[in-house]
Amino acid sequence: MLKEKIVTTVLNKLKKRDSWFLANYTINPYEGCSCNCQYCYIRGSRYGENLAEGLSIKSNALPLLDKQLKNRAAKNEYGFVVVGSATDAYLHHEKQYAQTRAMLELLLKHRFPVFITTKCHLILRDIDLLKAINEQAILPPDLQPVLKHGVILGVSVSTLDAAISERLEPGALLPAERLAVLHQLKQAGFLAGLNAIPVLPYISDTDEALEQLIVAAKKQAADFFLCGSLTLFGNNAADSKTLYYKFLQQHYPQLVKQYHHLYGTAYYPPMWYQQQLKQRVNKWCGQYQLSSSIIKHNTSE
Repeated sequence: MLKEKIVTTVLNKLKKRDSWFLANYTINPYEGCSCNCQYCYIRGSRYGENLAEGLSIKSNALPLLDKQLKNRAAKNEYGFVVVGSATDAYLHHEKQYAQTRAMLELLLKHRFPVFITTKCHLILRDIDLLKAINEQAILPPDLQPVLKHGVILGVSVSTLDAAISERLEPGALLPAERLAVLHQLKQAGFLAGLNAIPVLPYISDTDEALEQLIVAAKKQAADFFLCGSLTLFGNNAADSKTLYYKFLQQHYPQLVKQYHHLYGTAYYPPMWYQQQLKQRVNKWCGQYQLSSSIIKHNTSE
């Protein structure tokens, strides 16, 4: 049984539209995540090293979400809602609790568009519901001329190497299985792509590895390829920086010095790295005729 948590709000309004996912809102059906990714930015002492052990469900979330969506809809404040911004919406416990599905039903009721990215296969269970949202959602006026979908879906793949994935993402599907999920989402007619957020410096961000990721996305008929750099927060025992460096020491000791040089005491790689990554991604996406954004010109509020 999951721990239960009482919350005072569910629908979080962003200060401005997210440039990656075109979202104005976020909701999280759960706290913690059974994918247990070692690099996850939500890590910290309150969850412990195993995120799956600290999982909780927001037991009063549904009536709150219903009320918040109703209020936003009454003001015509429609916008994409990211379902699972700090947890995978389709983590293993969703099969039993169906909290994500219940939230999607409310989003359909109030006609809000949805963005979801996942590392789990259970999203396929909700294709029927997602199709209904896709057809009935009301887009913000400025997105209507450039976007014809009420649902945007992604699968998250940081590396195609199954051995690395098993170590860093122990509770997630293997990369090849996630690509199969992407294929099925495209077969079902959704706007869907591959999210390489994050790629791993000197491991899955090389030209060879980036090309392989983009080719894999292209083979599944992906609509877009989103790529972002790795953030490593904190220095405590359960923080992502600590756990990721432990992974490096065990499996890539030759890279530790390069990581120290790249990150230093910061949580983010320097701007020159982020700019170079973007340039290289654009180059490979251009070569394979795959968009490096959901729409070519994202519109902000």
